[in-house]
Amino acid sequence: MRAHPINNTQRQVGFTIIELMVGMAIGLLLVLVITQVMGAFEARNRATMGNADAQTNGGIALYSISRDLQMAGYSLIPDESSPLECATLTSGVAGITTIAPITLVNGTATSTIPDSDSITIRYGNSIKGGALSPITANPVGNNLTVSNNFGCKVNDIALIVSGNTCFLTTVTGPADIATPPVASSPPNTTMITVQNPAGAAPNSNIACLGTWNQITYAVSNGNLTRNGVPLLAGIVNLQAQYGISATANSNQVNQWVDATNTWATPSLADRNRIKALRVAVIARNDKMDTTTVTSACSSIDTASPTGLCAWAGNGTSPAPTVNLSPGDANWNRYRYRVFETIAPLRNIVWSKDTL
Repeated sequence: MRAHPINNTQRQVGFTIIELMVGMAIGLLLVLVITQVMGAFEARNRATMGNADAQTNGGIALYSISRDLQMAGYSLIPDESSPLECATLTSGVAGITTIAPITLVNGTATSTIPDSDSITIRYGNSIKGGALSPITANPVGNNLTVSNNFGCKVNDIALIVSGNTCFLTTVTGPADIATPPVASSPPNTTMITVQNPAGAAPNSNIACLGTWNQITYAVSNGNLTRNGVPLLAGIVNLQAQYGISATANSNQVNQWVDATNTWATPSLADRNRIKALRVAVIARNDKMDTTTVTSACSSIDTASPTGLCAWAGNGTSPAPTVNLSPGDANWNRYRYRVFETIAPLRNIVWSKDTL
């Protein structure tokens, strides 16, 4: 039998360097595609979340302002001697200089601050609604004799009304209306002790307004503030206008005006023509885009403006101007949500027949 020779040489088989380079290129290409997809997804996710935050913050901001606006002027009850007709007000209470239910301050843009408005709302919380009680005798010291002191409490802000002249003071007694009350015998129901009885005389009236609230909404450093305290983030602008009627005893709003010129400090007659407030809150998505995505409002007095507008105005009632460029050259690379409402000043509306 013939033996065949055995070939001991073994052939080595594997990847060549070219094959490895092709595999690495394909792998890198897949990583690049996945990275781009994930980046786009994350950018879209941030934009969506930013829009949701702006939507939420703007809605809460408008609700907060509207809630307080519903109370504006409360406890200034309509009457023949309505507190809303106080032509002269002398205040003996620190920090209170006016009882005007609503005051706007029109924003003025500077090189670093946008032209955002501020809204100041004033109201009391009297359980009696501020009903007037006749003063039936001249004061004895600081004690006023009234028909009934029901609804008044110690530390209430009190308004003494004598015609169209009014005086603000603070209730200090009697103990029957303190918190907690200390009953006297017999119960003292026809006396109110005040810190200063100026203006009190027979045929004048006194109204207990309760705790007097003065609340200012404004925008500062991208926050909506309430009396200077940040309330909501992402709010970059606040615009408001007075809705006015032709006369104080009419409730039909026929014009919207900024708080400028004569409406910056309206007279008593003009102040009582303010029947509503129109408010726009502008919230911003905090994600900055790489290109311009927002334009300035195209018009403040046409029916269908484009861009960042408070609302559509007309020739008689131009809308307020929204100017976010001061202090932020990239303002137009952000996306915004505008929330707008009209809030009737119901406590003023109900006073129509006494004004």
